[in-house]
Amino acid sequence: MDKLKRVLSGRDAEEPSGLAEVIDATSLSWGTRVKGFIACFAIGCLCSILGSCLLWIPRKGLILFAVFYTLGNIASIGSTMFLMGPMKQLKRMFEPTRLIATIVMLLCLILTLCSAFWWHKAGLALLFCILQFFAMAW
Repeated sequence: MDKLKRVLSGRDAEEPSGLAEVIDATSLSWGTRVKGFIACFAIGCLCSILGSCLLWIPRKGLILFAVFYTLGNIASIGSTMFLMGPMKQLKRMFEPTRLIATIVMLLCLILTLCSAFWWHKAGLALLFCILQFFAMAW
C-alpha cells in the first residue's frame, strides 16, 4: 500500500535513505523528551550541590568543587538538548548574539577541567568557575 501511495504521489523514485530511517527511528516523543530533560537537569543540579558541599574539604575541596560544578553545567546544557534537539540547540548557541558568550562558556568549561586535573591550580579553577557562571548568565 505504501508503494502505491508513493507511485500515485510521484515519489516512487525516492527511496528513504539510511539517514532518514535512523532519524525516524531515534526521534523521541514529547513525554520522553521531558523525562530526559528532568533527569539531566536533576543530575546537573545534584552535581552543582555536591560540588558546593565538597568545597569545604581541606586541600582538595576547591578542585572537587570545580569539577562537579563543571559537570553540573554540562549536564544542564545537555538537558535543554532533550527539549529542543541537539541541532537546534547548537544553532541557537552559535547565533551571532550568543556567539561570544558560548565561546567563553565552552572555553571556561575546558579550562576549569584543565586547571583542576593537569595544572593542579585550585585558584585558577575557581576563577574559571566564576567565569562559567557569568558566561551562562550572559
